[in-house]
Amino acid sequence: MKILFVCSSNICRSPYCEYHFKRMLDQSEALRKKVEWVRSAAVFNRSKKIHPMALKCMVDEGFTEDELLAHVPAFKWGDKELFDQADVIIGMTMSHKLYLPRRYRGKFLTLSQAAVGKYVKIPDPFLKKSQEEYNDVMKIIYEYLVKYRDKLLGEQVDK
Repeated sequence: MKILFVCSSNICRSPYCEYHFKRMLDQSEALRKKVEWVRSAAVFNRSKKIHPMALKCMVDEGFTEDELLAHVPAFKWGDKELFDQADVIIGMTMSHKLYLPRRYRGKFLTLSQAAVGKYVKIPDPFLKKSQEEYNDVMKIIYEYLVKYRDKLLGEQVDK
């Protein structure tokens, strides 16, 4: 399975998902057997670098500043091969589906749908004023990532 996480600008939520899910892959041979690759991209806005609050949040969670600053935000038009190759495109809100070219919409789920089977809008941390508020949104995302990982592992065990 090839998983593409998307958000508006690929500087907050989707790179957070990409880095954390790759870490989960590194920690689980069973998950690596299920997931071939994980990437992230933007569906609305082309950006140049990871958001400073995302950088702070993820450094505090054990990622290195160097690996995070190496993140080059991908975008739906400039990085079409990611969208073509992805088996599933996971966004944070239903609006992300609307920003996708029509040919990719059949691959789309929100993170909450992928994790727990129902839609819950994940707020945009970019709009938060404090690092604490920003981190609170990222914790919500992390909880859904854990549930999605567990769901994928459960499906593998059942087969």
